[in-house]
Amino acid sequence: MATLSEALELIKRGSEEVLVEEELVKKLARGQPLRVKLGMDPTAPDLHLGHTVVLTKLRHFQDLGHHVQFLIGDFTGMIGDPTGKNQTRPPLTREAIEANARTYREQVFKILDPERTEVLFNSVWSEQLGAEGMIRLAARHTVARMLERDDFSKRYKSGQPIAIHEFLYPLMQGYDSVAMKSDVELGGTDQKFNLLVGRELQRDYGMEPQCIVTMPLLEGLDGVDKMSKSLGNYVGIAEPAKEIFGKLMSISDALMWRYVELLSFESMATVRGWRDEVGSGRNPRDIKVLFAQEIVARFHGAQAARDALADFEARFRHGALPEDIPVVELHCAEQDMPVIQVLKQAGLAASTSEAGRLIEQGGVKLNGERLADRQLKIARGETVLAQVGKRKFARITLR
Repeated sequence: MATLSEALELIKRGSEEVLVEEELVKKLARGQPLRVKLGMDPTAPDLHLGHTVVLTKLRHFQDLGHHVQFLIGDFTGMIGDPTGKNQTRPPLTREAIEANARTYREQVFKILDPERTEVLFNSVWSEQLGAEGMIRLAARHTVARMLERDDFSKRYKSGQPIAIHEFLYPLMQGYDSVAMKSDVELGGTDQKFNLLVGRELQRDYGMEPQCIVTMPLLEGLDGVDKMSKSLGNYVGIAEPAKEIFGKLMSISDALMWRYVELLSFESMATVRGWRDEVGSGRNPRDIKVLFAQEIVARFHGAQAARDALADFEARFRHGALPEDIPVVELHCAEQDMPVIQVLKQAGLAASTSEAGRLIEQGGVKLNGERLADRQLKIARGETVLAQVGKRKFARITLR
């Protein structure tokens, strides 16, 4: 059983903000399991590591003995979360929501213990509200308060339309906290406004307001933009084991520590020990291997992790991969770019003709595989790990 200080350290690990920390300490000090909520709208069929940052934090609460409530927003998903959007988000159909929800359940249990996880759907209580209940709920908030939200404010000032139903989203997310009687709610930093609405509504309903733990948005493989499938800088948890392993081995040493803090289940004492060892001369690549194996094992099993390591070392000759691979972003005006042009613009070849000769001579690898087709094109949004000869490397993203 963790002490209060140990529990608080684990909860705060990697978090951006705890609101309100004093209230959370009081809740923890009671010694009773807290109801810890995380809601996710099933807006896409698969998840990437960026999505799992908050799931990992939920697992931390689970390991501390608290009651985890994983909410699938099958009702709010049909409204569409307007967070960070500069235009009205098209709502999803019921069929798409249900299909995505099935895959979410399969994927989240790679992180959460299914025996200790309560899965809920917010359509259960949201649909029961009816027209009268929705009006009464809307009466608890003001338009002025909604326009305090940064994205709403920017759209209003710039003349971008805001649909009335978008105002309902924060209210419905907040009402979830009322219905679930949550003690703590988790979310990304971009969800802070919605999470605070939950606190306010609980107070309006005569309940003790929930505490909030916000988690940062994970940077993608480029270390610049947040992880996103559309930007091609993501690691999908349903991707093949060898693909996940190779992508994680390609990140910079600085970004590695960020990923380890936010995604590893290893204790902070272990992570601090790793940092000390690297500071004393241990190769950061060793830590990257341990972390990549942990993530692959989580989503594909221990044997897949061992196979991925063996495959990686065979392809890159036991450590031929440099510790810091240059990250290159290229502007792509079309839908794709010829690979010979990519190699030239990335500085890996002096000209397109030289790039072509290198490919024909077997001197170019993409993502660890020898490239034989000089006519290959790289799609805009894609990220590739390119190697020319033995010493030239670059992680290239086309924008």
